[in-house]
Amino acid sequence: MNQLISLVSTSTLETLQMVFFSTLFSLILGLPLGVLLCVTSSEQQGGIIPKPILNNILGRIVNVLRSFPFIILMILLFPLSRLILGTSIGTTAAIVPLSIAAAPFVARVIESALKEVDPGVVQAAKSMGSTNYQIIVKVLIPEALPALVSGIILTIINLIGYSAMAGAIGGGGLGDLAIRYGFQRFRGDVMFAAVVVILLLVEIVQVLGDKLVAHLMSKR
Repeated sequence: MNQLISLVSTSTLETLQMVFFSTLFSLILGLPLGVLLCVTSSEQQGGIIPKPILNNILGRIVNVLRSFPFIILMILLFPLSRLILGTSIGTTAAIVPLSIAAAPFVARVIESALKEVDPGVVQAAKSMGSTNYQIIVKVLIPEALPALVSGIILTIINLIGYSAMAGAIGGGGLGDLAIRYGFQRFRGDVMFAAVVVILLLVEIVQVLGDKLVAHLMSKR
């Protein structure tokens, strides 16, 4: 029993590490990309700096990256992980493909949330002489904040699932525990414990996320 608790605790911490840093880096990559996708779209779609060619190129790149199955993308990014971190195996190495896999999803979530902002609010800011930067920072993002947070929560939940899949090819965490100790060593108790913890993590994130979104909505 003590061994089981130790294994699950260590793997849970590895999963939390992967999810935290991959969420952070995917936001660093995806947030500016999502904003760019929104502001460069046509005026009918809410774009404040219409750039149809740039928007089309960025959209296609995002769509291509989103269409890649995560396992295949992770294998393709092994050389990049090795280049950046010196290894392609383990918890830390898995953060690179997790971040890159989630970034296009984050970009589309950000773009969708920003496009939901009332165009009248944007027009009012323009009429008051606000610059494009001010509109983005002081109008679009604050107005879309509940939707942005909801999208980030969805991203975290997806990354928990991705991190479990990463365990199939040496990514560490609860997925690796379920496969190496649970499946390959016929330890049903280990596999069951790993699955339960993954489900609990998803439920905790969802509940806390819903409360945060509700709080933000009540403050509007």
